[in-house]
Amino acid sequence: MAFMKSINIVILYYPGVMRSAIEGLRELFELASRFGQEQPLALLFNIQVLESSELEDVDQACRADNQFKSIPQVVIIPPCITGSFYTDEQQQITRWLKEMHASGSILCSVCAGAFILAQTGLLNQRPATTHWILAERLANSFPEVQVDDNKILINDGDLITAGGLMAWLDMGLELVAQFGSPALMRLLGKRLVVDTAPRQQRYYRCFIPPFDHGDKVILKSQHYLQSCSDTSVTVKQLATDSYLTERTFLRRFVQATGYRPKEYIQHLRISKACEALEESSDSIEVISLNVGYDDVSAFRKVFIKIIGLTPREFRGRFSSIE
Repeated sequence: MAFMKSINIVILYYPGVMRSAIEGLRELFELASRFGQEQPLALLFNIQVLESSELEDVDQACRADNQFKSIPQVVIIPPCITGSFYTDEQQQITRWLKEMHASGSILCSVCAGAFILAQTGLLNQRPATTHWILAERLANSFPEVQVDDNKILINDGDLITAGGLMAWLDMGLELVAQFGSPALMRLLGKRLVVDTAPRQQRYYRCFIPPFDHGDKVILKSQHYLQSCSDTSVTVKQLATDSYLTERTFLRRFVQATGYRPKEYIQHLRISKACEALEESSDSIEVISLNVGYDDVSAFRKVFIKIIGLTPREFRGRFSSIE
């Protein structure tokens, strides 16, 4: 009989949690265990779904139902789809998570689960990701966390974070590769018919500029840029139109939007280019010109910098045109 390697994983069930992620992870690990039996080193994932209401004390939590005889190797905080539980203070959960971490568990979060993990303080001075829509809020709420919303998954050893709602798939595959092997992970991906190649969250990000900052002067400039981003615009022109000095305009624009004007215009242009690449059959040269770039090489460089793919690769992945 082949030697059996057992991996104990706890998945946290809390109010508002995405239940399909919990069941999806459970079934993913069940399949990995089945395929793992065929490997030289047989692998078995033991999964426990633990309700947050059961966390009365650490001892009860880690030995609930007597399923685990030791501290779990992995604790996963799944994504949230409703409610404010993930942003509310959760002293009981954070105390338990810190105890698990101190005992050797790898802590993992998916999407909004990063907020719960960040409450422990363990992510301070550490890289982490969450859904790109929530990234700014996470960074503001926990300024010591090094938030990187470009990435779908960041494996920082003892702490692993994943981005979007469906990034539980990326998390599950990462853990299969880590505790099993990359070959087992690829086999699982083929059986599930999911892409196991590296990808980034920024492939899917939409540029959503803030308009609720309360600075009416900057808001007027934003409205102008929204309709004229394909034309040549300078900070001097924007400042003059706003009756501000360039220095004052630049300071207020960055404070209101989080971007310098040049970066803001680049994101606007690339956002419109993405729409054209997805929905039209226009050539990349034509799209480049239409969004404000006379030099297609410059357009391509900015596109790669923001999206992480070339325009051609982006069209191949997302275009709806047959």
